[in-house]
Amino acid sequence: MVVDDHDMGVTHVLRGDDHVANTPKQILLYQAFGWPVPEFGHVPMILGPDKKKLSKRHGALSVMEYEKMGYLPEAVMNYLARLGWSHGDQEIFSRQELVACFSTANLGNSPAVFDTQKLEWLNGHYMKQAEPARLAALLREFLSREMDPAELEDVPQALLLAVTPLLQPRARTLVEMAEMSRMFLVDAPYLAFDEKAVAQHLTEANKTLVLEFADVVEAHQGAFVEEDLEPLAQAFMAARNLKFKAVAQPLRVALTGRTVSPGLFETMRVLGREQVLKRLRRVTEL
Repeated sequence: MVVDDHDMGVTHVLRGDDHVANTPKQILLYQAFGWPVPEFGHVPMILGPDKKKLSKRHGALSVMEYEKMGYLPEAVMNYLARLGWSHGDQEIFSRQELVACFSTANLGNSPAVFDTQKLEWLNGHYMKQAEPARLAALLREFLSREMDPAELEDVPQALLLAVTPLLQPRARTLVEMAEMSRMFLVDAPYLAFDEKAVAQHLTEANKTLVLEFADVVEAHQGAFVEEDLEPLAQAFMAARNLKFKAVAQPLRVALTGRTVSPGLFETMRVLGREQVLKRLRRVTEL
């Protein structure tokens, strides 16, 4: 290692404190060869949640494994930089800020614990900040790992571009975003339903409401956008003296198969008129 570092012109060595015992031996070798001795620094080890040295038993270690788990590179870089180092109370750093702020004077003395929840929080922040077009391209890559290639080929990129902004505030990783997006990408007959959601919200009375709303949607001649769809729904509820919560969940379950989704009218806009009508009328089969 001493020979390699000398040949490469290494002037500073910053590594884990498990190498502290090696450093005096290497300094002696540099001196014996008559070579300039680099500056050596040692940083605390990264520990797993059990406060033991991070190892394979704690999960993924390769940076490429974190890519497969749906983490963005800027989130991983930001998170790793903060392990054992600080700059006041600041948590979020761009690459440029890290270059400008980094100093060995701010290295910690205690081991850092690898906290997956904090990494997910940080990744969620970068997911929200990312350009939708970039995430939409990455989303297709993640969908390709689970979907039939022919099925995915039929999904237009414009649809993924429309879906991505709806999921950015909700998804913490690209894996989560891919899972959440599936409800937008399948045709009505193949939409999967949560059985508990159906039992709770698609009662016979609520199915009747959903079908009546389908007739209202079909008769609607305006644009299929939130600004038109929300007043349409408000008028539908007012005519029946119903509150939004009495109608929203039955419609949500009919449209998405679940009780949690992006905004109801945003979801309808992205699905489009034809798909919305097919899904609403499918309640007769449930």
